[in-house]
Amino acid sequence: QVQLVESGGGLVQAGGSLRLSCVVSGSIFSTVTMAWFRQTPGKQRELVAAITKSGGTDYADSVKGRFTISRDNAKNTVYLQMNSLKPEDTAVYYCNGAWYGMDYWGKGTLVTVSS
Repeated sequence: QVQLVESGGGLVQAGGSLRLSCVVSGSIFSTVTMAWFRQTPGKQRELVAAITKSGGTDYADSVKGRFTISRDNAKNTVYLQMNSLKPEDTAVYYCNGAWYGMDYWGKGTLVTVSS
């Protein structure tokens, strides 16, 4: 059974930083693209950043230059380093990966950025 567990969310002031982590168990982590999404009440879940199995990255325009996604295949972990946080970054952040043709999600971690 594939499981994704996020951690690292919390309350931070605007301009601050947080690092999110997502640990994957139950499948071969190194073979898939991993991604971070975020969602606020009443809005669709949106892609924040993705990283391929070979380390290629992609970012939403709104976070380019501020967020960095990375992965440690030895630890089955994907990270999201978030710098220069803004109040509009406030959301629940979800880790995502796809195995066997199915999307898997963590339960999310809440990031709140105060102005």
